[in-house]
Amino acid sequence: MSLIKKELLDILACPADKGDLREIENISRLECLKCGRKYPVREGIPVMLLDEAEAPIAEGKCEAEQGKDLKDNM
Repeated sequence: MSLIKKELLDILACPADKGDLREIENISRLECLKCGRKYPVREGIPVMLLDEAEAPIAEGKCEAEQGKDLKDNM
């Protein structure tokens, strides 16, 4: 069983880096394939807010954050 309709998943993107998302049904989350952030799905509604996202476990930052860091150091 899907968390959300396929049509909705096809048009959603990570607000941080515009990456594609995939469902993680057992924990009711949508995961960004680019940066690894996980967004909750509550009662069938994806909560696509950066403040609500779980940070990626991997060491690296998403491309949007890396670009911001590079600009800050110039």
